[in-house]
Amino acid sequence: MVQGTLEVLLVGAKDLDDSDFLSKIDPYAVLICRTQEQRSSIASGAGSDPEWNETFVFTLTDHVSELTIKLMDSDSVSNDDYVGEAKIPLESLFMEGSLLPTVYNVVKDQEYCGEIKVGLTFTPMVFYSQSPPTS
Repeated sequence: MVQGTLEVLLVGAKDLDDSDFLSKIDPYAVLICRTQEQRSSIASGAGSDPEWNETFVFTLTDHVSELTIKLMDSDSVSNDDYVGEAKIPLESLFMEGSLLPTVYNVVKDQEYCGEIKVGLTFTPMVFYSQSPPTS
């Protein structure tokens, strides 16, 4: 069982499907790690190539194997549109400790619809079998 903190640097996205006919999409990301969910700011008018450069922190207390990032298009008139999602496996992160910003495919209905760039850092929780050392 992995316990600690997962830090996610949401850099940006590229070549997202632009479903808005009259204007550019206003994308935002929903980051999901098991039952925890966090949302980025809206990149208003950024279209297919938004940049966020935002950091999110999740506390891991149970087994988690992947991080899901859903990309949405904010609409003021109707419901927000689903753009696609990326599922990022975390096993190698737990061994490495950190992964430099990496590009992952964004998929919708099993088809490629852009890419997202994300950096990851995992800091394990330290457990003491006895009282912690004192100085």
